Amino acid sequence: MTTSVPPKSSVATVFGSFVGQLETEANLRDEIRDSVKDVDRLSRELAVALSDIHSNGASERLSEIVKEANGRFEEVRKGMEGLIAKVPTDQYYIFHENWKYTVQKLVFAAALICYLEHGRLASLEEIALVIGVKSDRKNGFHLDLEDYLFGLLSLASELSRYCVNRVTAGDYKSPGKIFTFLGELGGGFRLLNLKNSELRRRFDALKYDEKKVEEVIYDLSVRGLLVRDGDAPKEPGTFRVIDEKTRLSADFSSDSTSMQE
Repeated sequence: MTTSVPPKSSVATVFGSFVGQLETEANLRDEIRDSVKDVDRLSRELAVALSDIHSNGASERLSEIVKEANGRFEEVRKGMEGLIAKVPTDQYYIFHENWKYTVQKLVFAAALICYLEHGRLASLEEIALVIGVKSDRKNGFHLDLEDYLFGLLSLASELSRYCVNRVTAGDYKSPGKIFTFLGELGGGFRLLNLKNSELRRRFDALKYDEKKVEEVIYDLSVRGLLVRDGDAPKEPGTFRVIDEKTRLSADFSSDSTSMQE
């Protein structure tokens, strides 16, 4: 019994068969990058529109700011449709690096809008619907879990900044709500086994965001300016964020004065 031996192929023949495949993949990657650029531009415009929440008089225009930002998501969904059409259904993670940072920015924007409108955390399913993608990976182009989590961490940083600006504008009620929200968000992340990953390192920044808001709460409390639900609004006063060293120094000075008396 004899075994047939396949004819030998030259190196040129072997590699020649790869040329078309590589060119097709390179062209597809370029098309995907072009689509991502369009969506990324929209995400930057969204960020600019939402940055108005930090401006003077933002509280009076908050509904207008949110409405404008919500309207921009219509363009985002159209852009995502174009991107989704170019990505083969079984190659999502092959090209995921191209759009993950853009999607994270969109998650942040959608989560911030949800907080401003409803004072709560937007779920992965809700944000996926707003962006125009699926929430389950089994259904094709979807919102990756890590992209969702990274977007929430960006939300935490933005809210810590928003907290300071609200107090500067004389709003002494928002800091308490933001502090509670960030505490719950941090508690949720602590339930996850993030190990030694980029997400874990980014999560560490959330602790500083919580601390920053905590210092705002402390400063308002010692000045008698903190407003909780049901309290009457108070007149705007001098406000500054203090760090732990300043706090300890102030406490020590207070103790010293008491002892002298």
